[in-house]
Amino acid sequence: MLNRLRALVAAAGLVAVTAVAAPVPASAAEPVSAGFTAADDVFISQAEPAKSFATAEWMSVCGDACNGSSVGQRIALVRFQVTGLPQNVANVHATIEVTSARTTDTTVTARTVTGDWSESATTWNTRPALGGTLGSHTGFAQNATATLDVSSAVTGNGTFSFALTQADATPTVLHSSRASGDRGPRLTVTYTEAPAAGPLPFTLPSTAQLRASGKKVFAHYFTPYPVSLDNQAPANDYYARNYLNPDGESGKHAAYGGLLRDRPLGRDPLGGDWALADFETEVRQAVAAGLDGFTVDILSLTSAHWTRVQKLITAAENVDPGFSIVLMPDMNGLASAGSDAFASAMAQLAASDSVYRLGDGRLVVAPFKAEARTAAWWSDWMETMRTEHGIEVALVPCFLDFNRYRDAFAPISYGFANWGGRNPAANSSLTTNIGRAHDMGKIWMQPVSVQDERPNQGIYDEAGNTENLRVTWKGAIDGGAEWVQLTTWNDYSENTQFAPSRNAGWTYLDINAYYLTCFKLGCPQLTKDVAYVTHRVQPVAAQPSYPETKLMKLRSGSTAGRDTVEVLTMLTGSATVSVTIGGSVQTYTAPAGVSARTLPLRPGSVSASVSRGGGAVAEVSSPYAVSATPYVQDLHYRAVSSGRS
Repeated sequence: MLNRLRALVAAAGLVAVTAVAAPVPASAAEPVSAGFTAADDVFISQAEPAKSFATAEWMSVCGDACNGSSVGQRIALVRFQVTGLPQNVANVHATIEVTSARTTDTTVTARTVTGDWSESATTWNTRPALGGTLGSHTGFAQNATATLDVSSAVTGNGTFSFALTQADATPTVLHSSRASGDRGPRLTVTYTEAPAAGPLPFTLPSTAQLRASGKKVFAHYFTPYPVSLDNQAPANDYYARNYLNPDGESGKHAAYGGLLRDRPLGRDPLGGDWALADFETEVRQAVAAGLDGFTVDILSLTSAHWTRVQKLITAAENVDPGFSIVLMPDMNGLASAGSDAFASAMAQLAASDSVYRLGDGRLVVAPFKAEARTAAWWSDWMETMRTEHGIEVALVPCFLDFNRYRDAFAPISYGFANWGGRNPAANSSLTTNIGRAHDMGKIWMQPVSVQDERPNQGIYDEAGNTENLRVTWKGAIDGGAEWVQLTTWNDYSENTQFAPSRNAGWTYLDINAYYLTCFKLGCPQLTKDVAYVTHRVQPVAAQPSYPETKLMKLRSGSTAGRDTVEVLTMLTGSATVSVTIGGSVQTYTAPAGVSARTLPLRPGSVSASVSRGGGAVAEVSSPYAVSATPYVQDLHYRAVSSGRS
């Protein structure tokens, strides 16, 4: 078994061996559906041309001879914001669902809207221009849903406006988004993902194929940093004003040049429950990246953090009930929580089908820094869960010091996890702990990480571009771990995030998808040439121009700091790679399969091209210039992909 695992790892490009695992057969993509409530909806009336109906709980649609009037036309306007769909959507089918307030034998037609309008201000006199016709529906029953096909107008993410019109003289009355009972207009988008047009160098197996594997891959979700904190445009939202700005929050973070160096991908302001919509976006992103779920860091049993945990669970229910939320109470934040209150809170969350349980029904609880409470305390708490709430718990403690506490926790634990290190030196012998857990009859959840830089703590790890990511996956695969925890999905204060972000886009998730597939099903056949480039925007020793008084220093025991550009290639065949760094060009031959090459970092721009047979097969240019005198100290590795450029 160990030899087979080593061969699999070698095929993944983790060690210098040329063997290649058998490819995973591609299968037809499964349709995925996403639902969106109306961001804006209103109707306008020709008979009352200056009147706004923005507060009405209904929308009236009628022809120009409505109720015998020669100026009786009424038109409904509805706008949807579609977010969270993958870039490579195909076979898109989109429908507007409306609920009728009356029974009428009328025909309503959807049309595109080509002009500007707003829910609050639009009247007949200020109505927008309309475009072509789309789908129609005939016959409306009171409180029943009717469907209009608008597929030809929806191609992916974006803002889409529609007008609902009719020729009949009898009004069709529809519930608006302001009606009680959530009866307003809704857009349902069903799609598949087109592997051939996607950004990955291989065909990612379907969600069903990946989930059929007994191995699980979760990502640690950190509630302080959702997609948006205030629903503002990204240029001036809370992240931009207060966390990325070194003078933000009244200078609170000035000593270290600002709290963060990266942020979630921005988006325009949303209507309705925007926080829930953002969590749904993140669930879709994680599903698209092949993840099984989130381990959610539960920092508090009250406050905004508790609310966000609840919304994240609701988002999983709404988007994909098969996407699991693992409860990970944070024993730093919950140090003073009483056992009974803690048990009641976990039982409340466990009522959701999206909260992860084993096949035998046991609730998985994976406390972070479990050793903050004794094994005896956890045993008593598990008994409370059993007797007071009827819930059997499978405890998977996540330790900061596994070897010190493993023996004490073994009798009460289903499995073990360690929070782990974030540099190659700290991750050089990962199979040892996995073997110890297995010898004790426990499953192991292996931490897989990219990097770690903490401006507010004045410390960083040297990740070595993507080396730490590849080394931690090597440990998981080589050691036969049952589960993996990506640390983290979105902890931007420690710069450990995998989530789509400003500095890396989807690059780390794309690279991760390859190793995730190797871990679950065996390494896939490469079908497309892709190059990934990672680099910092400053040399490690560069001094910032902003007057920071607290600079990050290398963590004790870390891999030595280095100034390198890395080109990680996944190629269908041997090819020539040319890398330009600060105007200097270096060329080398990269083999078929997965390989990484590092080159010296220099001030200026960074780009790479891959050519074969006299033509370019992959090209990527980094939008992040390297400076010898950065504004603030910024040791976060940027990442770009030729598959998404």
